[in-house]
Amino acid sequence: MKKTILVPRQGQAMLADALRQIKQPSRRLFLQRSLTLGGLSLLTGCNASDPSAIETALTAVSRMNDTVQGWLFDPSKLAPTYPDSMITRPFPFNAYYGEDEVEEVDGDAWRLELSGLIADKKPWTLPQLRALPQETQVTRHICVEGWSAIGKWGGVPFSHFLKRVGADTTAKYIGFKCADDYFTSIDMATALHPQTIMALTYDGQELPPKYGYPMKLRMPTKLGYKNPKHIQAIFVTNSYPGGYWENQGYNWFGGS
Repeated sequence: MKKTILVPRQGQAMLADALRQIKQPSRRLFLQRSLTLGGLSLLTGCNASDPSAIETALTAVSRMNDTVQGWLFDPSKLAPTYPDSMITRPFPFNAYYGEDEVEEVDGDAWRLELSGLIADKKPWTLPQLRALPQETQVTRHICVEGWSAIGKWGGVPFSHFLKRVGADTTAKYIGFKCADDYFTSIDMATALHPQTIMALTYDGQELPPKYGYPMKLRMPTKLGYKNPKHIQAIFVTNSYPGGYWENQGYNWFGGS
């Protein structure tokens, strides 16, 4: 017989605290919070001294958090924009490697590869992308490490590009593979958000290598680690693609 567990009021409060904490993408930080672990052990029956049980519980809560964030995400709500006078100069460099290890991509030889649920899979060159309609935004980049900076990005609205190549916009996910071996994925609603752009410029100039040349995805509605640089390939799929940090325990939705 299936056992039914009733969550008391105190347990509900602990669950609410757990959900607030799991919004911070690193579960390593989450693991350090004994109160949250106590709440999880009460609510799920997992042993807080058993790492595998904790990992299973946190994965379940994180997946639930992804679902809730997806429900709450408003595809028509715009992130704040700012005047040029508020741009952070210099804009910080951030990656999982040092600035002296930035990938040098040959823009002339570069091709953007397309695959998955896309009708027109022919590769795109940089001049072809530059010939598409462009938009500029001054928005805040929010890093999971606790800092933020305002930058000016210009490029192709991603929704325009997806429609141009015949992407299946009813699919669940869009994945990205990058020249620096980074990879990530996003939900379709965020991909179609009006402020999600294929950034080709920074502060009015060609996108510098340290910021993702020749093209990065800029999404002010997502945390920094969800904004991939040096993109080489895009694919549309209904199968969960994961990501570099997401596969190591970071929250997948990653909304800012």
